[in-house]
Amino acid sequence: MFTIYVYVLDTLADWELGYVVAELNSRRFFKKDAPKVSVKTVGLSREPVKTMGGLTIVPDHIIDDLAITEESVLLLPGADTWDQPRHRAVIEKARAFLAAGATVCAICGATAALAAAGLLDERPHTSNGPGYLEMVSPGYKGQSYYVDQPSLADRNLITAGSTGALLWAKQIIKRLQVFRPDTLDAWYDYFRTGEVRHFFALMGTLPADR
Repeated sequence: MFTIYVYVLDTLADWELGYVVAELNSRRFFKKDAPKVSVKTVGLSREPVKTMGGLTIVPDHIIDDLAITEESVLLLPGADTWDQPRHRAVIEKARAFLAAGATVCAICGATAALAAAGLLDERPHTSNGPGYLEMVSPGYKGQSYYVDQPSLADRNLITAGSTGALLWAKQIIKRLQVFRPDTLDAWYDYFRTGEVRHFFALMGTLPADR
């Protein structure tokens, strides 16, 4: 079973998580033999956090609760508060995830936190555009590994910029292999373009009992 740990922090960018957590939690397009998935929120404490959109989230777990196996996934959303030293604890947990073969998925400001910790210095990655990580992450040395695209998957590290949430979700779902490949392609094409033909293609990939 995959355990998806979603790190929640004040000013969390709501929209960046929307696609991926909705699909992983609802299982609405999962293939018949998909592994089980459990989505859990994680905070520095169990105190409520307030998202950028004004929503209140009470974390299910604290950082020390995280179990690290190859079926553990850590989602790190963007936020305006990543430069606060208290978040270093979850970045060190991300380091342990990567070392253990578990999956780390970071988007927008979370990539800056990974960069500041040196976790992007020797791995292909992306972020909010060329020059962004140099500007916000002193000591960043991964320029030669930067790829200018909305989202990038490199083995168990998946990074994205603030406009890459949809592709980021696709790459995470692909990593977990919970959709059939044709379902994933149709799903992505429908939400990317809004064209109804892709919606019907998506429906056509699902079991008849759906």
